[in-house]
Amino acid sequence: MKLKPFHILIILFCCFFSCQKEESIIVSTEDYHSAVDKLTEVMVHDIFSPPVASRIYTYPNIAAYETLNQNSTTYKSLVNQLNELNNIESKRNDETPNLRLAAIIAYINVAKELVFSKEKITAYRDSLYTNWETINNKEFHSAKDYGLAISEQIISWMSNDNYAETRTMPDYNIYIDDISQWEPTPPAYMKGIEPHWNKLRPFVLDSAAQFKPIPHPKFSLEKGSAFHNELMEVYNITNQIRERGDKSEEIQIARFWDCNPFVSVNKGHFMFASKKITPGAHWIGICKIACRQSNADFEKTVYAYTKTSIAISDAFISCWDEKYRSNLIRPETLINKYIDTDWTPVLQTPPFPEYTSGHSVVSGASSEVLTEIFGDNFAFDDTTEIPYGLPMRQFKSFRLAAKEAAISRMYGSIHYRAAVEVGIDQGIKVGTLVNDKLSFLK
Repeated sequence: MKLKPFHILIILFCCFFSCQKEESIIVSTEDYHSAVDKLTEVMVHDIFSPPVASRIYTYPNIAAYETLNQNSTTYKSLVNQLNELNNIESKRNDETPNLRLAAIIAYINVAKELVFSKEKITAYRDSLYTNWETINNKEFHSAKDYGLAISEQIISWMSNDNYAETRTMPDYNIYIDDISQWEPTPPAYMKGIEPHWNKLRPFVLDSAAQFKPIPHPKFSLEKGSAFHNELMEVYNITNQIRERGDKSEEIQIARFWDCNPFVSVNKGHFMFASKKITPGAHWIGICKIACRQSNADFEKTVYAYTKTSIAISDAFISCWDEKYRSNLIRPETLINKYIDTDWTPVLQTPPFPEYTSGHSVVSGASSEVLTEIFGDNFAFDDTTEIPYGLPMRQFKSFRLAAKEAAISRMYGSIHYRAAVEVGIDQGIKVGTLVNDKLSFLK
């Protein structure tokens, strides 16, 4: 039978489309940065404390990293390297799932379990799913199955880190009879945040007390004592800074590194929180800057985020272990009681004990890890705080940025000198341990 032209056209049309391969789903480093940024956005909205925020960053990054690298020829799995991460089953439904796509799916799946506003992460996920499914349904579902399978195992491991148990432990006990002990500070007089954080399972540390710092100078209000000298140093520095005005370099530094999600703002009879990122989030932002500036590929980007977030998490565990061991009173409380009732700090004092400085410990740890990944003397423009109304600052290296972050706590009237200097050394030890103990590259 002779085919008519109309029939020939139909056959050719069907042959053409049957021979066409579906478009592959392209996943870029910017897609991963966007997922991290979305998690940061939700954490700021939910107002998580700095220690809790560090945990929220770390597990999704580990899930993404493990999804990428179960069979990598470049990067090693963290199984049997991180505490109690002893096994991951990595069965695949086909031989070549889109691992970058699967990694982002794994990241989002774990992130959703860690925030209060799950609906925000779910809406973000669903919009991505719809787009990916439209591009290539088969490739998407293959990657989804693999990413979810890995991430569910990370969630199971995560659920045994003792976080849930600490939610029901008692609040911090205020030591009314001991004038050296921490007590809530104005304006909100919040209770002590996360007094049991040292009970969480660390990622790399053998215990929360592995890098227990030297004791702070012995408490004394006697003039000429080491402690009283440190107290007066905070008081005098603050007064000198204020004389130079709000545009002084010290105040600019203090505000740039404030990163206090618990700042309370008074408007008439109302008090509300001024939402900001945490110190850990600031260093996650610096990690993003370094990845972009160095043109890191997708795999290196995930590696950098993962290693940095692990260092930040263990730094918080190490720091909080000491904070509630020494329970040291803040400068603001002593100055108002014994020196100057009208004095106020440059920054609002955060709601937990003074020693050691969390910013210093976290910055020391982060800078060591980022230096190991991207090199020393890695100059960068820190634009992390621009969304929060603060200008860019420039740094010649991660370590110099860490030093500025540490001293910013004295400029802000938040810490005594010992907390800053001992704290950054404590953080460097944590970061060095992460560098030495974790083997990421084959």
